[in-house]
Amino acid sequence: MTTTLPDEATLPEGAILPDEAERPAGSALRGERMLPDDTARLRAAVAFVREHDTATLLPLLLPGLHGPELESLAAHCRFAHAGLLLFPTGPHDLRGQLADCGLKADTPSQPSVVVRQRLARRHQRDAAELDVRIVRPRVDGPGGERRAVEVFALMVPARSDLEPIAAHERARGHEAHLAFELEHPDPLVLRGLCAVLTRHGARPDGGGYNPHENGTVLYFTAPADETCGYRRLELYTPGDHHGVLTDHLAENLTDARTDPRTDPRTGHLDERPGTDPAAETLLRLLTGAWTTQALAAFARLRLPEAMDTDVATGTRELARRTATHPDTLATLLRYLKMLDVVDEETEGQGGFRLTRLGALLRADSADTMRPLALMYAGPFYRSFGALDHTVRTGQPAFDHLFGENHFDHFARDPELADLFDRSMAASSRMFEPLPAHPVITRAAQAPTPRTVVDVAGGNGELLGRILTAHPRLLGTLLERPHAVEAARRSLDAAGCGARCDYRSGDFADVPHGGDVYVLSRILHDWDDDRCREILRHCARAMPDHADLLVVERLLPADGSPSLATAWDLHMACNVGGRERRAEHYARLLADAGLELLDRTPLPLEAYVLHARKAPAGPSAAVG
Repeated sequence: MTTTLPDEATLPEGAILPDEAERPAGSALRGERMLPDDTARLRAAVAFVREHDTATLLPLLLPGLHGPELESLAAHCRFAHAGLLLFPTGPHDLRGQLADCGLKADTPSQPSVVVRQRLARRHQRDAAELDVRIVRPRVDGPGGERRAVEVFALMVPARSDLEPIAAHERARGHEAHLAFELEHPDPLVLRGLCAVLTRHGARPDGGGYNPHENGTVLYFTAPADETCGYRRLELYTPGDHHGVLTDHLAENLTDARTDPRTDPRTGHLDERPGTDPAAETLLRLLTGAWTTQALAAFARLRLPEAMDTDVATGTRELARRTATHPDTLATLLRYLKMLDVVDEETEGQGGFRLTRLGALLRADSADTMRPLALMYAGPFYRSFGALDHTVRTGQPAFDHLFGENHFDHFARDPELADLFDRSMAASSRMFEPLPAHPVITRAAQAPTPRTVVDVAGGNGELLGRILTAHPRLLGTLLERPHAVEAARRSLDAAGCGARCDYRSGDFADVPHGGDVYVLSRILHDWDDDRCREILRHCARAMPDHADLLVVERLLPADGSPSLATAWDLHMACNVGGRERRAEHYARLLADAGLELLDRTPLPLEAYVLHARKAPAGPSAAVG
């Protein structure tokens, strides 16, 4: 996988400059401590990359990060590389340093742009005098993960007048950083991760867009109490996330925004004749549909299964394996490379290999997202083509296009019904922390076996996770007849079918006598009246001691960007439902005689809403 290219992303003037006041000026230069030589620093960086994984490294960078927020952050980004600035006397010296540290000495290098400019600004030198190169030798992580050490090399010949620059930079470590890559190029996820970083003390510190690799990089300064020895971190994602980048750079762009030729992604004045950055940005947005269909075609053609994640395969061989046209296949793969779905090897025989992101589209992957790709590029793609109907009338475009609601439409087509159930199961993996919810664990620790009732539980993916995590729990799944059989097969395969009861029916048939009731991503399918009806059915079935867990995304109260906002549009277009704020759900629960007690965050901005039967008399719901 190609790692972050911060040096090729154009940065606003002064965006990355660290706070010089954080250390006594020149303290290290006065001999107060002995600095390690370049080879020792490189060796330490290599060891750091080999020893740390994402989940353990993030709390070192962001003290106080733990629980669901840590799990969410670690699930959606990966530790990619550690970076540092070295000062070899020339290319031969640099190759020797790499070899001494067990790295590939002939790793290709390329010129740096941004680091050279930062050095020139910091030391008031002409950038043309500074020969800065970049090499990214591969380093494997503790589990064999493909990572790198990103080496910026300023060539400092012996007795050169650049030696004071090298001494200053070794002492201050301005360019030392850790980089994390997003697993999926989703701007809403990117915004959420930025919010988590800043909430835990990371300070936005510039960023840029690299058009050559179609990637966005955001820089942060780590909190002062970090304990890993690195004060800068990068967050990288494939794609042009101009909106996120503009917000990230907002404090640096106040003056630049006065000129309409300023590129909103970088803060730099674009003086190319006829340049209109807004038009270029809009053009990128308008081609988003191509991305959806390219990913679906990649999955339908079974290309992920024909590719390897470690060894590159030539285009003609891939075409032979998948019965595709070699030249057109190469065009598709080059497009998917921009999305970080595949990576291209240019050395030796060349070819393409599958990235970790692309591997999620394999049908045989345990965490496959292939059904989602086919669903979003299939029926839901067609219905979004009639979104204007929904906006004009308030009625689902899906119903308008197919002549019936999507539940009935899928029920009439066994293949579509199976695809929908599998897509729901694929996305339910986003809710892995649910089995550890206190309500579930208390039920599992009860002296007598307790029953979890999954209302409209699809193919049983979520119930299977709960029962697998807690072998003493029993389960009951309520679904339509066609889904019950799929759930039976799924739970049998998971080894917990013997502990599960199956009920065919609708919401009016919610089984009585359970201990924990689960409504996972159900209420957002319906309008308020239908939600009240569903909740009343649950309340009537629940014993007084029972708990209700509602899993939904929540619209942010402050209107900030959110995955829930995107899904709100999706629900309106395809099912006639909606996403809601927490206080809205509290009112719906209260109308059904239930009281919202608390809410717990889950990955991807989802929440578990915990409710019980309201006590007699007035109740106060918690928003």
